[in-house]
This record gives sequence, C-alpha cells and structure tokens, in this order.
Amino acid sequence: METRFQEMKRYARFGQDDAKLVARTKAYCAPHFTRIAQEFYDRIREHEDAHAVFTGEEQILRLQRSLVRWLDRLLAGTYDESYFGETIQIGRVHVKVGLPQHYMFTAMTLIRSELDRIIVANGGDAATRDALSRLIDLELGVMIEGYREHLSARIHAKSEHANQELTRTLARTEHRYISAVELAGVLIIGLDTTGAIRLFNREAERVTGYERDEMTGQPFIATLMAEDVVPTDGTRVARALAGESLDTPVFESVLRTRAGNLRDVRWQLAYAPADEEDEVVLFVMGQDVTDARAVEELARQHEKLAAVGTLAAGLAHEIRNPLNGAQLHVSFLERALKKAGAATPEMNEAIVVVGEEIKRLALLVSEFLDFARPKPLKVDPVVVQALCHRAVVLLAEQAAAARVQITEDLPAQELVIHGDSSKLEQVLLNLLQNGVEALAGGGGGHVVLRARRQPRVAVIEVEDDGPGLPRADAPIFDAFFSTKANGTGLGLAIVHRIVTDHNGTITVESRPGRTRFRVTVPLGNQ
Repeated sequence: METRFQEMKRYARFGQDDAKLVARTKAYCAPHFTRIAQEFYDRIREHEDAHAVFTGEEQILRLQRSLVRWLDRLLAGTYDESYFGETIQIGRVHVKVGLPQHYMFTAMTLIRSELDRIIVANGGDAATRDALSRLIDLELGVMIEGYREHLSARIHAKSEHANQELTRTLARTEHRYISAVELAGVLIIGLDTTGAIRLFNREAERVTGYERDEMTGQPFIATLMAEDVVPTDGTRVARALAGESLDTPVFESVLRTRAGNLRDVRWQLAYAPADEEDEVVLFVMGQDVTDARAVEELARQHEKLAAVGTLAAGLAHEIRNPLNGAQLHVSFLERALKKAGAATPEMNEAIVVVGEEIKRLALLVSEFLDFARPKPLKVDPVVVQALCHRAVVLLAEQAAAARVQITEDLPAQELVIHGDSSKLEQVLLNLLQNGVEALAGGGGGHVVLRARRQPRVAVIEVEDDGPGLPRADAPIFDAFFSTKANGTGLGLAIVHRIVTDHNGTITVESRPGRTRFRVTVPLGNQ
C-alpha cells in the first residue's frame, strides 16, 4: 500500500528527476550552510515569542549545528521513509519546546529564499528552483504532522476528561474560575489526593508557560519544581495532602517554567478535604516574587552606592589638599638635598617611596571622585562589535604578558545600542582586566568576550576559566570590597553605576573554572 510520504510526494509531483536536480545543488550550497543557520537564529532573536522557547545560548548553538545537518540532509537526494521519519521528528521537537507553529512556516521562508538565491547565482535553471521549492513544501507538510499528532492527542485527552467530568463538575468549575480563581493575581493550583494537578488558573499559565489542559493530571512536584528543592518541598506537600497541620504553611521555593527558566515563588498551602463533587484536596497558591526581589536588590544597591558616594566625596575633598601640600614639600626636600649634596642613597630611596605612595593616594582620591560625582552620559549610537574589539586591543599587551588568550565571540549582524561609548568601554576594560588578573597568577588561561542580541536588549558577557570568586555571595559590587591584595574596591562599584545609568543590569555567576559577568543594556534610546 502507498505510504503517507509516497502519497505526499505524488501529490506534490516530486519524483526521482526532481531529487537528482536538488542533489546537484549541494556542492555549491553546502559552503553557505553555516551562514544560513546563523542568520536563521539571528532572525529568531528578533521575536520575543520565538526566542522565549530557548533556555540559553548553548541550546541555540546546538540547534544551529542541527540546522546545518538538516540542510545537508535536505540536499542529499535521498527521500525515503527513513527521511520521512527524521523530518516528522523535527516537528515533534518544535512541539516539545513550545515553538508556535506560525514561526516554523515564516522562518522557513528565509531558508527557501537563501537557497534559491544561491542556485540562481550558480546558474541553476527554473526546473531546479521549482524542485527545491516543492521539496521544502514537502518538508513543511511532514513537520506539520508532528503538530497534528500533538493537537489530536490533546483534543482526545481533553475530550475524555470533559466527558467524564462535565455532568458532575461543570457548573461548580465555571463559577470557581470566573468568580475567584481566574481573576486572582496569584498562581492557584489545585491538587488531588495523589498530588496530581486538577486546577490550574490563568496566572499559573502565564508564569509557567504551560496551558491548563496540558497540566491537568500531571504531578505538581515533578513537573513544576526545580530538582534541588524536590526532596524538601515534596515532603511538605505530601504532608499537607495527608491533612497534617504544618508549622510553616507559607514557604518560598523555585519553580521551573516550560522554557526551563527558574522563578522564585512564595507559596501557601491550604488543605480542603474533598467531597463527592470536588476531587481537589489541596490548594497551592503562589506569588511570583522574582522581579520584585530584583527591584529590591537594585534599590538596596543604589542606596549603598549613594551613601558611600557621599562619604567618598567628602573624604576626597578633605584628603586632596593635604596630599598636594605633602607632594610639594617632598619635591622641595628632594631638590634641597640634591643642592646641598647631603642626600644619601637611603634618603633618596625614602623620598621615592614617599612620592610614589602620595601618587597612589592621589589616584585613589580621583577614583573616589569619579565614583561620588559621575559625569552625565553622552549618549550616541554605539556599535557593540567595534566597542568590544577596541577593548580587546587595548588589553592585548597586558594579556600577552600574563599568557592569557582573549577570544571575541560576536554576532555577524551589526548590533547597535545607545549609550556613552567611553563609559561602556570603561566597563569592558575593567571586566576584561579582572579576568586577565584572575588568571595571571596561575600560569595563564582563557577569557571570552561575548555579545548577543535578544529581542529588546543586547547582552555582553566576559567569561574566564580562572579560580572563581572566594564565595558565591561575595558583595563584589559594593564599594571598597575587593578580592585583590592592593585593590581599592571601587572598580566594580563604578562598573555597576555605569551599567545602571544606562538602564541596564549586571550579574555574575562564579564557580571554580568559570566566572561569567553578564551586562544587559536596552537596544532603544535611553
């Protein structure tokens, strides 16, 4: 009997002659696969809903390599049942990660137009271009089967559930959702005696990324809780399901979204014994506090920086005048001793040491004033690639002396932000220099300067493979905190101020062998 794929090929009039025509294009199309894959995912970065399904840059790089392999298979010339099976699996993966179906169609336009342009540039005729177009249409037709399977399964499961529960719970469920649950600004999840989800409100859908019919019947702990909190929170929920009175019914935990992101949620458990008409025995109500915590932390940081800045400004003014006087008297003493011929080597050495220490204190005072009285931003369009390259060039000699290799990982498409170029350069120089200095004492290493575009922001990362911070909660952005023996503790505090002045954020992740600073700056005008 004719298979589904054979039927689709017959309907599209795609035969062996078309396969041969497509296969001949591979020789001159293959060198462009990597570029096409990068442009494909650069396009996705421009759209929030499409970009949101990815967990990070590592996953995007893996998908780019998979797209190159798919392009190689697309033009291989063999289109059998094995090919059909691999293609339909791609559609299932799109469903699994939650990629909206329309993005698959529109993004395929980029691949179609790029391959068509390459074929035309290499003298390909209309028959070859038509064969490729029909082949890509076949690909889309097969991939959509994955979406169809998923939709059919969801409709079937939803239909079964509705048929079983409709007569018994419809009126009560509708009233509960409309009057209270759906209008609440908190996550409300109802569990049955086994811990399976039976109630999932609109706010829960928004925060988690899952839809209600997908979550009905799924285990609450295994599906939504981060792995490291499962033992503790699983025990707490199990006790609540059994009707035990908890000493702390309110607790904070980490929720894992559909996209794999982690959110801080403050939960409250409320036990409600089930009756004949309602299988929910435990209400789990949560408030997403992730953004509120970030705002509070930023406000605390601003308050500390403002207080320290005021203190630094006062100290700097009080110290600068005595330092200038001391420098003048040291210079006068040096000239007097030389003129009288009474200077001994020990005296000369002492004068040099005193002079150098005064200069070091003067430099510290200047840093105090830079921190306490930052100059207004001079905002202009800034090309991120040029900014990063300039910072690497300025530190090249210091890195080479420390046997540290600095690598640039920058996007192919020009990335433009609006900001103060000199201050942003100061941020990159400070972060890169910290990375180089962290590696200098250990025989060298590797520093990566990376930039990426996201839908609304540019992300710049500085990553080194050094020993890491002394502890995970080190207050490195606080003024006067330093991990260096002779550090002033103002470098990262100034960096933090510059980034926040640009309406951006800076975070750090550190463990032995990997420390990564991440600077996020909005794309639009400040």
